[in-house]
Amino acid sequence: MPGYLLQLDRKLFYFINHTLSNRFFDWIMPYMRYPQFWIPVYVFILIFCIWRYKKQGVIILLLLVATFGVADFGSASIIKPAVKRIRPCNDPALSQTIISRIPCGTGYSFPSSHASDHFAIAIFLIMVFHKRWRGIWFWCLLWACLVCFAQIYVGVHYPIDILAGAIYGTIVGYLFGAVLLKKILPGF
Repeated sequence: MPGYLLQLDRKLFYFINHTLSNRFFDWIMPYMRYPQFWIPVYVFILIFCIWRYKKQGVIILLLLVATFGVADFGSASIIKPAVKRIRPCNDPALSQTIISRIPCGTGYSFPSSHASDHFAIAIFLIMVFHKRWRGIWFWCLLWACLVCFAQIYVGVHYPIDILAGAIYGTIVGYLFGAVLLKKILPGF
């Protein structure tokens, strides 16, 4: 990564991790990144799809799980081991200044799997339901962005990790949404 981009990434990380620091974020942001916190949303999506769309809902859910699986596998098992970027909380250049709000972990940082997973799910849901519920794009993107922001705030990802994960997840979500709408459930 070019030096100027690395410097910009670290400055933006510092701004989010330090300058935006406050009691409310300190309390809520660690929760925003845990899957258990989002269980009610996942359960709602599951129940809603099956209740409202029956067999089509099951197909939507299967492709949603596949979307998540591909996004997660690609980011965590292919890209991260290839790039091998250390997390900011493990970066010696930041070790004296970082505010770690959760345990750091030992995995690599680039791209953020949280970002790729949540953007893949969000974009998939937007593609599938945007004609039926115009406001879905706002709620899905807000959800994905909050999860991503939390990754930086708690100190486990740089902003570029988040951006790369979001771009990758957007591509995966779009492709799976297009397959569902054009090949599996045309006219949905």
